[in-house]
Amino acid sequence: MPGTPHRSLPRLRRLPLHRRARGPLLALALSLAPVGCSAASTPPDAAPSAPASSSAPRRSGTDRPATADAAGRPAAPTHVSIPSIGVDSALMELGLNADGTVEVPPAEKGMTAGWYTGGAVPGRPGPAVLIGHNDTRFGRAVFHDLEDIRKGAEVLVRDGRGQNLRYTVTGRETVSKKAFPTERVYGATEESALRLVTCDGAFDAEGHPVDNLIVYAALS
Repeated sequence: MPGTPHRSLPRLRRLPLHRRARGPLLALALSLAPVGCSAASTPPDAAPSAPASSSAPRRSGTDRPATADAAGRPAAPTHVSIPSIGVDSALMELGLNADGTVEVPPAEKGMTAGWYTGGAVPGRPGPAVLIGHNDTRFGRAVFHDLEDIRKGAEVLVRDGRGQNLRYTVTGRETVSKKAFPTERVYGATEESALRLVTCDGAFDAEGHPVDNLIVYAALS
């Protein structure tokens, strides 16, 4: 739209995202530096697509998937729904970009959320991370109403066997992209956890949201 700043997906060096920004989901940054990514003192296990460096967030929980196909490969989750806010989306797989940032769904697929394959598989110990746009240049996106979610809300994730895993929202927070709580989002947990991440906040001078919304949920 003329006069509207173009809100592309910048590759930041920090790991943020947020809600009411009404702008596209920002790329998650993957750095071990305490400045925003990880407080980990040892190099993380890189995802298969990660470059040979310490730029990827630590893999959480166990490396073994909840389900597997006949060849023993991890069975990725396929669908997420949040009845209380009308979310009903297939899940695409998201890995790492060549520069070490987390992939996000393409703008033209703004109504589709994605699962970050470098995190836990839903149903296994550790946090599974789902990423979705708030808005894109094409309009309203899948996590547009994520800010309206409430503690106790139900999130259903369909696993690789076609069964629904039921998660219950335990909390949410709005954070500055300059102080993204990487350890809380990606850090290892004994229980099966879920994180939903999107954009939020006011716009900076370039028209990019300055904050992220993070929703935390636990397997019921």
